[in-house]
Amino acid sequence: MAVRLEQWIAGAPPGSRLPSTRALVAEYNVSPVTVQKVLRTLAGRGLVESRPGIGTFVRAARTAYPSDYGWQSAALRSPPHPVRPIPTALRSASNDVIAFHSGYPDRELLPERLVRAALTRAARTDTAFSRPPVAGMPELQSWFARELRTATPSGFTPPTASDVIVVPGSQSGLSSIFRVLAGSGRPVLMESPTYWGAILAASHAGVDIVPVPSGPDGPDPEELARAFDETGARLFYAQPNYANPTGAQWSHQRGEQVLDIVRHHGAFLIEDDWAHDFGISTTPVPVAAREDSGHVIYLRSLTKSVSPAIRVAAVIARGPARDRLLADRGAESMYVSGVLQAAALDVVTQPAWQTHLRGLRHHLQSRRDLLITSLRQYAPRIHVVHLPTGGLNLWARLPDGTNLERFTRECESAGVIVAPGTEWFPAEPAGPFIRLNYAGPNPAAFQDGARILGQSIERAGHW
Repeated sequence: MAVRLEQWIAGAPPGSRLPSTRALVAEYNVSPVTVQKVLRTLAGRGLVESRPGIGTFVRAARTAYPSDYGWQSAALRSPPHPVRPIPTALRSASNDVIAFHSGYPDRELLPERLVRAALTRAARTDTAFSRPPVAGMPELQSWFARELRTATPSGFTPPTASDVIVVPGSQSGLSSIFRVLAGSGRPVLMESPTYWGAILAASHAGVDIVPVPSGPDGPDPEELARAFDETGARLFYAQPNYANPTGAQWSHQRGEQVLDIVRHHGAFLIEDDWAHDFGISTTPVPVAAREDSGHVIYLRSLTKSVSPAIRVAAVIARGPARDRLLADRGAESMYVSGVLQAAALDVVTQPAWQTHLRGLRHHLQSRRDLLITSLRQYAPRIHVVHLPTGGLNLWARLPDGTNLERFTRECESAGVIVAPGTEWFPAEPAGPFIRLNYAGPNPAAFQDGARILGQSIERAGHW
């Protein structure tokens, strides 16, 4: 009915009246409910309009005039910080493209059954109608503290539930950290390359980002110490386990070296443990577990491993830093949805959660190895910098001289979306890099995707 009625509308002049509901019921032999549903759909698409008491009519085309919002530029003045475009990792992609750009694991890698059951149970409890404490549900605070406590060696004071602040995703936590613990115009050290979200949050906080070169083993301790000495910075943001985008993991020794430097300068290490649940051949041990004097601000997110729809993370801090962060979160978001907190806690405390994580290791390893094998076979000129022992991504370098913008555009026109490496550098990029997500959808297309990447590289030599 909908198709035939749409064809009739296309041939009718604007303003034509549609037959009555009774007439449509008789003509198409459907129920009145079906007729009303079809008419609502057509109205939602702007093809018809209903005039109460009169009838339904073919909608006349309206003349579109260009909007002029120039006055807003004068009212808003220049932005206080550069406006960065939405990163490639957040782009939506249709099912007919090969999506190497995603920043999230594919749906089949998520504990979907656990999440659905947890949301159903949470909706039936008082959390659906009550306001949780600003710092978070006590039970969830305890879970985050307990997880970090299990990695704490003897001789160190483990964190308590009162050290935990539940936040709506680690991005919110980063914004508060840069805003409160650094402040506008103050220097913040960052690994380079590093997570684009941290660069974005720091830029919005108005801080001065100081890049510290970092490789497969983490930042060079001498470079880090020199950056502290030259800038007087009090914050160093890093991802010691499965860094995004490089996949680097610090050794125990490197973590101790960084901690010594941070302590010596009376500074904070902002440890972003975004990929805690994505170990493949190693198990992540947070640096925060080996520091109990308040020098490490620890972020632990559940968003990527539980569900993108459950934006729940935690900031674990001690002393006045924790108090200032809590005050900022109260002013910014007041509290995190109790339903989401309850659902997240439900998922991670189910016995099936650990079973899911064990299976996830094998799925990530098979996808990672498949993509690496495909690149070696079909795109040998793309160099994978480091074989990650966890995380979701490969960090790959293109041949010197490659026009990265044209390369990514060429790939997309052939049906492959990749994330250009420029989005992960706080300053100028160190070369032409791309980030490839091996946890994205449709691993069966990895070989075709690698073939397109290789063909694009070959053409790059003639640009």
